[in-house]
Amino acid sequence: MASAGDHWFTALALGVSLLKCLFINAYRSTDFEVHRNWLAITHSLPVSRWYYENTSEWTLDYPPLFAWFELGLSQVGRHFDENMLRIQREAYQSEATVLFQRLSVIATDLMFILATRECCRCVSDQKASKDILNRPSFVLAVLLLFNFGLLIMDHIHFQYNGFLMGFLLLSVAKHLQSQHLQGALLFSVLLNLKHIYLYVAPAYGVYLLRSYCFTKDHPDGRLNWRSFSLLRFFALGSIVVSVTALSFGPFIAMGQLPQVLSRLFPFKRGLCHAYWAPNAWALYNAADKGLAVLGLRLGLVESGAQASMTGGLVQEFRHTVLPSVSPSVTLLCTALSLLPAVLWLFLRPRCSASFLRALVLCALGSFLFGWHVHEKAVLIAILPLSVLAVQSREDAGIFLILSTTGHYSLFPLIFTAAELPLKFSLMLLFTLFSFCALTKLHRCSLLGFLERLYLLGVAVVCAVCEVVLPLSPLGARLPFLPLLLTSVYCAAGVAYCFTRLYGSLLRTPGHGKTKTS
Repeated sequence: MASAGDHWFTALALGVSLLKCLFINAYRSTDFEVHRNWLAITHSLPVSRWYYENTSEWTLDYPPLFAWFELGLSQVGRHFDENMLRIQREAYQSEATVLFQRLSVIATDLMFILATRECCRCVSDQKASKDILNRPSFVLAVLLLFNFGLLIMDHIHFQYNGFLMGFLLLSVAKHLQSQHLQGALLFSVLLNLKHIYLYVAPAYGVYLLRSYCFTKDHPDGRLNWRSFSLLRFFALGSIVVSVTALSFGPFIAMGQLPQVLSRLFPFKRGLCHAYWAPNAWALYNAADKGLAVLGLRLGLVESGAQASMTGGLVQEFRHTVLPSVSPSVTLLCTALSLLPAVLWLFLRPRCSASFLRALVLCALGSFLFGWHVHEKAVLIAILPLSVLAVQSREDAGIFLILSTTGHYSLFPLIFTAAELPLKFSLMLLFTLFSFCALTKLHRCSLLGFLERLYLLGVAVVCAVCEVVLPLSPLGARLPFLPLLLTSVYCAAGVAYCFTRLYGSLLRTPGHGKTKTS
């Protein structure tokens, strides 16, 4: 196996870091002010007031471990501009503040670079090839380091997804290397940094129970119930409890746990985000919208009722024709969508490839059916799927569809004219590399005719939403139409990938590991 520490990996990591530096003065979303305010809260206030402070509308709503992370950043930030650490209602942006916050994202991406290197060590280069595109480790490094979604979400839109995804991928790599305690520790830290990764917690819990707590299988691969190790179970439990206690302990001691949880799970934000994520509820909302318009023309629906959910606001709303969806319904749908995957993972012989597929299925199931899902959550599925894509022809085809649709669904988040050529060129380059490199790696066609036709449709939808509608009177009259078209079309692709991945999981032979070295 080729080492991921070859000179090309250093060159790739350095190259992508320099590329990120070019985006320092690019468009910044409101998330820039969100994180600046969190710097101010954690730096200026005692711990007891962190989750009560509400001077700004951008209140602290990440788990405590991320708040401590922001406090650490603020100790460096004060040397750039102390004014950015003052709590205020109005947004604050100075050149020094922009420079510090942009550099903080680039610097903390070292975690993602480390994780990428470890993931590359978990894939097998079948032979030492002079053609570097025939080396799965190289293709995987490019797919991860230059991932289009991370580039625009973190370094243009502004967030710390690369830092967080680094913990996830490093945890995955440790499990693929059979270092399960390290993997469990990393994932526990991740959950206490950002609770959205609860999406994939079922896959982790079942896989660790199956592959670590049960120490032996029967000769035919079936689970040996008598091999359960209570000592290993308590070792895993102690890791989870210790990390959670360090994170939430001070707030539990102060009697603030209900307040913290109310910030972490604000169910009053509504079923969908302002920009609909391409999931089942986007299709449901679109169906309700279409029925409402039809009902209006037939005189069955009151005028104005059908516009309630297309105002681009984060709020609760009721559907006009179809039954309204509650948080409990989304929880039930999510649980049902994940149940077959986690049961399969538990009952079948231990297999790291099955773990990865189950992880991606958990991410996609939660994305498709969860409450108030953000578009960026699709990256939790796309990035781990990259590891499978360089090793499996079928997974490579699924990756091409999911990455294309998932990444395009992020386009509405970058809407400024100056960044329009940038997001087009970055996605085009990443998509072309993905298609060319994976096709060359697997030496066969990865997509069927209908799948290629669907992806051509993405280009058509992109042209209509990004060029035609903004320049037409229809776009001015129906400003939400481009977002609706993008979400609905991409939702079909995400749902298709979810279905295909389930088929791939159920056809898994049930033996072997992803890592071969």
